[in-house]
Amino acid sequence: MCLVYGLNYLDKTTLSYASIMGIKKPHSDDKLTSGIDLTGNQYSWLGSMFYFGYLAWEYPTNRLLQRLPLGKYSAFNIIMWGLVLSCFAAVENYAGAIAIRFFLGVFESAVTPGFALFTSQWYTKKEQGTRTGIWFSFNGFAQIFGGLVAYGIAVGTQKHGTSIEPWKIVFLVTGLLTMCMGIVFLFIIPDNQMNARWLSKEDRLLAIERIRINQQGVGNKHFKWYQLQEALLDPLSWAFFFYALVADIPNGGISNFFSQLIVGFGYTPQQSLLYGTPGGAVEVVFLIVCGYLGDRFGHRILISSFGLVVAIIGMVLIVALPLHNNKGRLAGYYLTQASPTPFVALLSLISTNVAGYTKKTTVAAMYLVGYCAGNIIGPQTFRASDAPRYVPAEVTIIVCWGVCLFDLAFIHLYCIHQNKKKAKVRYAPEYERLENQEWLDLTDKENPEFVYTL
Repeated sequence: MCLVYGLNYLDKTTLSYASIMGIKKPHSDDKLTSGIDLTGNQYSWLGSMFYFGYLAWEYPTNRLLQRLPLGKYSAFNIIMWGLVLSCFAAVENYAGAIAIRFFLGVFESAVTPGFALFTSQWYTKKEQGTRTGIWFSFNGFAQIFGGLVAYGIAVGTQKHGTSIEPWKIVFLVTGLLTMCMGIVFLFIIPDNQMNARWLSKEDRLLAIERIRINQQGVGNKHFKWYQLQEALLDPLSWAFFFYALVADIPNGGISNFFSQLIVGFGYTPQQSLLYGTPGGAVEVVFLIVCGYLGDRFGHRILISSFGLVVAIIGMVLIVALPLHNNKGRLAGYYLTQASPTPFVALLSLISTNVAGYTKKTTVAAMYLVGYCAGNIIGPQTFRASDAPRYVPAEVTIIVCWGVCLFDLAFIHLYCIHQNKKKAKVRYAPEYERLENQEWLDLTDKENPEFVYTL
């Protein structure tokens, strides 16, 4: 899961590396120097188009994750997105690039909700925050790996020449690697505990028994309309959606423009490939440490908020420091890479705090629809006319992250309030607990024994 999720991030941001490796150059008769001649804001629309595909297929893929074998359907999507990404090396114009980005979003839309389901299926509530932080942290490892690979390709092709453009090599390497990992995923990852080939029959039963404490069962393939309705009427669902929408406006901008931002700090395109990699290390450290501390002390939301505060400080440095202070602005960029910590904490809380399989898949879809919408808006805040500083986009990012802090406070207080209400029900003299209640596919609202994780 870690390796696949790292490739998931790398494949989305390959476009950022390609943007300074020749993809934006005018098309010419010389095949060795041809790009696809992007003009005006076409590059921004390429960044956004991925999320149009993601958005269009997000709810259908969540239903398919519920209906189809989880491991096999996830593996199919991994193999297909690797194939689509490889096809980017054959693109010769803007229309072809748009089509590739759209279908890349379609196939990648199953990964994050699928991995959230895997996590809730195999790990207890107290383990889910750390585990989600670990596999999501491979975004950071991918940033390190991708930057080094892109830098190596750029330097190698400059010194020794190549029969195809360097940016095409980047797409081929990452796409083919993803397809190989998808085939491995197909044979290793089971659909559930009962068909895990690497567990004995006794251990399969123990793997199910250990998650009894979650009060969520192990999955239910039947669609339940009342759970869909409850998801749409639950304030917590919309608070999750609102966070994903607002927080991913900055994410959409930074993930597609970070290479160009670093060039704007005064570095060469090749240096930007290399100097972007420490940002990945910052993300890895914050995600794993905040995930562990959140589970350790039972306050995922509050501890993850610290990462967002650090990111705001980083973006203030980028905006406020003068152009000639390239090292200070680069350090500010590194600090912004702590921003995913609350997003990951809330993703783990969808696994932990949303019960009922139909409700869980619906809320996960809502969360990722917000994620898509934010990422569609984000690249549009980086206008070509604002280069190289992009001050309006950077101020927008600071405001969005500030609003997100208030949303996190609401989620924290709402969960405390719901736990107090449930405690009153459980302590009432007339309360009777149902037998095997934890396996009945009840929603978090229905089940008085359900306790929200903070």
